[in-house]
Amino acid sequence: MCGILALLNSTDDSPAMRARVLALSRRQRHRGPDWSGLHQAGNNFLAHERLAIMDPASGDQPLFNEDKTIIVTVNGEIYNYKELTQKILEKAPGKKFATHSDCEVISHLYELFGEEAFGMLDGFFAFTILDTRNNSFYIVRDPIGVTCLYIGWGKDGSVWASSEMKCLKDDCARFQQFPPGHFYSSKTGKFQRYYNPKFYTDFEAKPEVFPSTPLDLTVLRQAFEAAVEKRLMSDVPFGVLLSGGLDSSLVAAVASRKLGRDGGVWGKLHSFCIGLPGSPDLKAARVVADFLGTDHHEFTFTVQEGIDAIGDVIYHVETFDTTTIRASTPMFLMARKIKALGVKMVLSGEGSDEVFGGYLYFHKAPSKEEFHSETVRKIQDLYKYDCLRANKSTMAWGVEARVPFLDRHFLDVAMALDPKEKMIDKQGGRIEKYILRKAFDTPENPYLPSDVLWRQKEQFSDGVGYNWIDGLKAHAESVVSDAQLAAAQHRYPDNTPRTKESYFYRTIFEQHFPQKSAVDTVPGGPSVACSTATAALWDAAWAGKEDPSGRAVAGVHDSAYEASANGSAEPAAKKAKH
Repeated sequence: MCGILALLNSTDDSPAMRARVLALSRRQRHRGPDWSGLHQAGNNFLAHERLAIMDPASGDQPLFNEDKTIIVTVNGEIYNYKELTQKILEKAPGKKFATHSDCEVISHLYELFGEEAFGMLDGFFAFTILDTRNNSFYIVRDPIGVTCLYIGWGKDGSVWASSEMKCLKDDCARFQQFPPGHFYSSKTGKFQRYYNPKFYTDFEAKPEVFPSTPLDLTVLRQAFEAAVEKRLMSDVPFGVLLSGGLDSSLVAAVASRKLGRDGGVWGKLHSFCIGLPGSPDLKAARVVADFLGTDHHEFTFTVQEGIDAIGDVIYHVETFDTTTIRASTPMFLMARKIKALGVKMVLSGEGSDEVFGGYLYFHKAPSKEEFHSETVRKIQDLYKYDCLRANKSTMAWGVEARVPFLDRHFLDVAMALDPKEKMIDKQGGRIEKYILRKAFDTPENPYLPSDVLWRQKEQFSDGVGYNWIDGLKAHAESVVSDAQLAAAQHRYPDNTPRTKESYFYRTIFEQHFPQKSAVDTVPGGPSVACSTATAALWDAAWAGKEDPSGRAVAGVHDSAYEASANGSAEPAAKKAKH
């Protein structure tokens, strides 16, 4: 993953503008410390800050087609580049490739297939294409928004694109997040969605259509294994973020099996965890690492160290969303340690809770239809929250995070299942993400220890240590007065902070990003334990008690799985799995 900045159709093609683009691109050099490039074609400028993961020796950008009439700058990885290379050569035998970069296929694919090329790509990416044959351009973002991308418009009619907002904020009249799964064409001046999976089109149908595919645990397990394995593609050392929760542990287990079976250039799988001393995640991760035999690295931080980093976190992650900042801070601190060890790429477990309804508030879903609709809403919003956090808090230190749960083919399998299979049934002992757990519950050849496989959900900001959130709230209480919070709607009429903690984050964000366009990129509205505003209405008891922590639904936390009706002390969730 890298950093891209494009200035397209500018009215200024002077050396001074070239210098300005270089200066702006430098603001995101943390994303690509390995090399910088800038290509100017008339009044178009394509800048690139490279983090070399694939073909570090010859994959510098921009990339071109064979006659160099098509110019591409890319941030991302294309996992099916070998298959696409064959497709290109079948259509144009003898075509020559200049590098071994997985991203070079984009220029050739576009040359041969035009806009159809975008839907052929399997990976995570943000890129710009400049077609000098007709002086047109395209800007494209991956299906779910794993890779960050912003678009802006200059007063002179120019169009800008950047991996991070900080490169656009001072030179664009307005800017916004680029919608995932879309491309922007200079020919129409409009966005067009190219990613149209069945679970999107069914969700948008009137009336809504719901999936009904029967559950096949083997198909589900194999689809996830394939998603993890394709993300092991790397020419540099890599590892896995391991919190000890279900999602990251499954990622680590599958990756570890793959490396153990086929061998790895870099030896044992490295795993990384962070938390306050004695936190739930540190303990659980250690159990998983010992079980899998990973080369485990455990980092700790104090509440004060986390608070001291908040300013940097907000600058890099570019949000004032409370949930995101709570979880980004430990991830930001951990990424710095990971980079110091010489690792450039990590696998991470984001996306599972959205796909399988893993957040604790899903216990309150009134029907399987509402349950499914909420999972679609959550997936469509991921680019505003967890994808943004995972991308920017790691890329702040030049570390790339890959997320197998958001693999497009795995999503096709998981989102086609009858949602009754994902529903949480406390009486029947089906805890959140039951079918995912069951798919990997193979006692004859276990992927994970049973206690980890059936461990209840902890949000990352909770799992690193409950004192972390309590410490943040206490700090905000000490620096934000009652009077300031009472007047918040006057100082911040848009997306008004509701708590002292959110007010504290908003003041820091304002220092870095005072523009209204910047404020508009941050989501708002009522939420309980990471719910959408729609799901926040599921339980009348939640009204006025908004909190993004999983502890906000304490009624379904550990106490929900106490002894079953027969008086057994064994948690019902563990009884049901046998």
